[in-house]
Amino acid sequence: MLKASLGGEVGPRLGEWRIRRFDPDRDLASVMNLNRIFLPEWYPRGFFLRNYERWPASFLVAESEGGEVVGYVMCRVEPPVYLGTRRVVLGHVLSIAVHSDWRRRGIGRALMLEAERAMRSEYGAQVIFLEVRVSNSPAISLYEKIGYEKLGRIPRYYSDGEDAYLMYKRVSEELTEGECREALMVRCRGVIPLGG
Repeated sequence: MLKASLGGEVGPRLGEWRIRRFDPDRDLASVMNLNRIFLPEWYPRGFFLRNYERWPASFLVAESEGGEVVGYVMCRVEPPVYLGTRRVVLGHVLSIAVHSDWRRRGIGRALMLEAERAMRSEYGAQVIFLEVRVSNSPAISLYEKIGYEKLGRIPRYYSDGEDAYLMYKRVSEELTEGECREALMVRCRGVIPLGG
C-alpha cells in the first residue's frame, strides 16, 4: 500500500479492482457518469471539484484492472458542533455509487471503510454520518454491517419526496454514543428520532 500523500493506491487491492484517490483530471467524467446512471440525485461538476479541493483524502474511486472507474465515494467534513466546551467533528458521506456490474464484490464496503479511515486520520472526524433512502435496503444492510446505526428519519429529504434515514457511526472513543447523537441532532435539522 502506498502512502495516501503520494496520490496512489490507498486501500485494498483485491485482484480485479483497487481503491485509490480520486484524480479530477482522469476520473471526473467517469464519476459524474456513475452518479447520473446509478443515483437519482445528480451533482454538478463544481460540486465534485469543490469537495475534492477541500477534502481530497476522502474522495476515492474503485478502479478495475483495466483502468475503468467502477465506483466512488465522496465525503466532506462539516463545520464542528460544540456541545458546551466539547468540539465534535462530523464526517459526512455525501455520495457513494458502484456500477451495477461490479456490485457484491466488496467494493462498496471497501470504499466506505477507506473513506472512514481518511476522514478520521486526515481530518479528525469523530463521528461519520450519511443519509440513505428508506427504500434502499441493500445500502442500509451494508451500512449496518459495517457499524452504522439509524438515528432518525428525515421526511421528504429527496427531491422525489422519499424520506431518508440518518445513519451514523462513532469512530472515536473520545465521544459517548449520547454525545454523537446530540451533535448530529444539532447539525442535521428536520430529523425525527426513531421511536419518537
